[in-house]
Amino acid sequence: MSPLTRRQLLALGAAGAGATVVGGTGLWWTTTGGPGYTGGKNLIEPQVLASRDRVLELDLTAAPTRIEVGGREASVQAFNGSLPGPTLRVAPGDTIRVAMTNGLEAPTNLHVHGLHVSPEGNGDNPFVSIAPGESFDYEFVLPADHPPGTYWYHPHRHGHVADQVAAGLYGAIIVEDPEPVPVTRERVMVVSDLTLDASGNLAEADRMQQMMGREGEVVLVNGQVRPQLTAAPGERERWRIVNACPSRYLRLQLDGQQVRLLSRDLGRLPVPEEITEAVIAPGNRIELLVDTAEGSSALVAAPVNRGGMDAMMGEGMMGGTMMGDNEPGNDGPIELLALEVSGDPVETPAPVPEGPALRDLREEPITARHTLDFAMGMAGGMGGDGAMMGGEEDTTMMAFTINGQEFDPDRVDTLVAAGTVEEWTLVNSSPMDHPVHLHVWPMQVVQDGDRDVPEPRWQDVVNVPAFGEVKVLIAFEDFPGKTVYHCHILDHEDQGMMGTVEAR
Repeated sequence: MSPLTRRQLLALGAAGAGATVVGGTGLWWTTTGGPGYTGGKNLIEPQVLASRDRVLELDLTAAPTRIEVGGREASVQAFNGSLPGPTLRVAPGDTIRVAMTNGLEAPTNLHVHGLHVSPEGNGDNPFVSIAPGESFDYEFVLPADHPPGTYWYHPHRHGHVADQVAAGLYGAIIVEDPEPVPVTRERVMVVSDLTLDASGNLAEADRMQQMMGREGEVVLVNGQVRPQLTAAPGERERWRIVNACPSRYLRLQLDGQQVRLLSRDLGRLPVPEEITEAVIAPGNRIELLVDTAEGSSALVAAPVNRGGMDAMMGEGMMGGTMMGDNEPGNDGPIELLALEVSGDPVETPAPVPEGPALRDLREEPITARHTLDFAMGMAGGMGGDGAMMGGEEDTTMMAFTINGQEFDPDRVDTLVAAGTVEEWTLVNSSPMDHPVHLHVWPMQVVQDGDRDVPEPRWQDVVNVPAFGEVKVLIAFEDFPGKTVYHCHILDHEDQGMMGTVEAR
C-alpha cells in the first residue's frame, strides 16, 4: 500500500498524473525540447542484433549513462548505453541467449514482453532477482510456430519496474514473418516518456504520480524529441511502434497519409485495416503500413482520458471535483515525429498479400472460467465534508488489488490446467482504466463491455475501461510453470496490482 497524506490528495487537483513541474519546466518541454531546441534531427534507430544459425547470443548490461535528450544532457538508465537498447531480430524457432548484468544500484531482471516462451528457470521468469553487480544467463526458446510481430523487453523486478522503465530500460524484439511483407523499408519506433529535473537528472515520482501512474514530461521516439523522417511519394513503409511508456496511452494519428493497421501486439491481421487513428495502451505494439503521399505530415499522440479519482474519492473536494480538468492523459496533443514526403514519385511495392486466418478459440471447448477484479481503494476513512479522518497530516493508504489481494510472490492466485482453454472475465471496479497484461500466453478478446468481438482479436495487453469488463479466452499451451498477470500501468503493478498464475 502507498501512503498519501491529506495535503497530497488535495494537491492532486492541481497536479494530476504526469503534470508535475519539476525544475520549473512543465509539459511545455515535451513539445519544444527545451530552450532553443527546434527538433528536426533524422530518426535514429537502435542497433539491430540478429540471430545466426537459429541462435542470438548477446551481452546486455543495465546501467546509468549520460546521453543527449532534446538538446540537453540527461542522466538515464539504459541497456548497453543506448536509448532504447538494441533491437533483437529473430525468427520462429530461434533461441535467444542473454548474459544480463546489473549495473544499477537496485535489483533488476529481464522480461521478454509478449513472447510465448517458458516462464521457468532461466526463461521469462519474473521471480528472478539480479542483485546490483551480479549477472544472470537467460535462454528463451521460441516455438517453431511462434507468431511473427513486434515485441519488447524491459525489467520486471517487482517494486522497481516503473522506475526502471521510466528511466530508459527497454528495447524492441522483432519476430520475422515467414513470408516478407512487400514494403520499401521498415522503421522501429519505441515511444517512451521521462521526467528530468533542471540539471538533467531523472526526477523521482512522488506518491501522487505513483497512484495515478506517472506520465513523463518529455515524450521520445527512439530517445529523440520530434525526429524527422523523409520519403519519396509512392513508397510503402512499415512502422513497428512500441508503447514503452510506464502509464501513458497513445492515440496515434498521421494526417495526410494512407495508413493501414497490419498488426496489433502479435501476429498480423489477415487483411490490413484502413484506419485514421489507433489507441495503444502501455505495453501494446502496433504495426502500420504507410503509403506515402507528397507533403508534410506529423505523427501525433492526441490526448486520452484514462479516468480519474472523482468517483472513488467522492465529491466536495476542490469545489465539487477532486481532479478538475487534470485527469491523467488530458494534456494537449504531442507531435512525436515529422514526415516530409517529396521528390520524384517511385513505384509502389506489390500489394500486400492476405495473411493466414487467425485462430478462433470460440471453436474450442472451454474447460474453466475465472473472474479477476482489478480495484483501487482507500484504506483510510473520510469525513462527510471530504476531509480525511484524523486531521491534516493523517496518512491514507491506497490499495491496488486483484480480487481484493495485493501481490504475494509466494501465493498462487489462479491455478490452470496445462493444455486447456479458459475464459477469463477481467473486471475493473475502479475509476481508472487498467491495461491488463498476461505473460507467456496471449489472450483472444471475445467481448468488450457489452459488445461481442466478431473477428479473432489477439492481444497480450488488454485495456479494461474504468468500471468496465472484458472477456478473453486463453489457450494455456506448450509451457507449464508459474508466471504473472498485472496492470501495465507499471506504478500500479509495483504497488500490488499483480497476481500469479500457474499452469500444471
